[in-house]
Amino acid sequence: MTEDENKIKQDSVDTDQANNVVDMLLGKNQQKTLDSETMILETQKRVWGALKKGYEYSGLIDESDKFLRKHVFSKLDMVVLYVDLVGSTTMTLEMPAEKIAIIISSFSQEMAAVIRQHHGYVLKFVGDAVIGYFTAEGNTLLAADNAVNCAKSMVSIIQKGINPILNQYDYPDLMVKVGVDFGQNIVVRYGADVENSHVDLMGPAMNIASKIQNMAKPNQILIGNDIFQRIHPTVQKEFVPISWENGEWRYRSRTTGEIYNVFEYKG
Repeated sequence: MTEDENKIKQDSVDTDQANNVVDMLLGKNQQKTLDSETMILETQKRVWGALKKGYEYSGLIDESDKFLRKHVFSKLDMVVLYVDLVGSTTMTLEMPAEKIAIIISSFSQEMAAVIRQHHGYVLKFVGDAVIGYFTAEGNTLLAADNAVNCAKSMVSIIQKGINPILNQYDYPDLMVKVGVDFGQNIVVRYGADVENSHVDLMGPAMNIASKIQNMAKPNQILIGNDIFQRIHPTVQKEFVPISWENGEWRYRSRTTGEIYNVFEYKG
């Protein structure tokens, strides 16, 4: 075997070993607990029930509120995910208000369910957007992996779960824009009442995730460089860097001062 062949073989071994280490950290070798087919079918049942029979979601246990109250004024590493419904303004002009309310409510609850399925917390609903976060104190790699898988599941649930039901009623397809970023945020409480004062998150990751989501196109997933550097190497291959030709993206890295890189999911 030539020297070049030996080098190629060793590089391959090194890559496999690195991937195995990341697999172990991310729990990749453990049995999967998510069943996308079941998630899609359950989504279809709920959305059909909401449109046909006025089914109302029971809502999620407010685990986020409990978590944040335990960490008031703490700085936490986390992944932040914004998912926003595209075209809701147009729908409001073309459809009855009660139907719009059902569709947006169903969308929000389904997106919240996907976040919980991927071990994240639902921070809040803002109009036709949902904000979630994934705590990274124990394992930043796992949190990043969960968030990216969550984003991919959201698009799949929309396309394969919700839209086929809407199509039966001649309603337009839903589309979403997803933005994800990683960083440190502080838990803030607005008031002295420990149990009832409003709690929220504040920090760079919240801001940049929102900015990234605003730049996304319909059904596009965009992630910041701080997430990209933490996801599994095999998942990194599914993303490509975005080249901003017109200078529309001007936000800079919090560590290097250079333009902050954003990556698009290509699958």
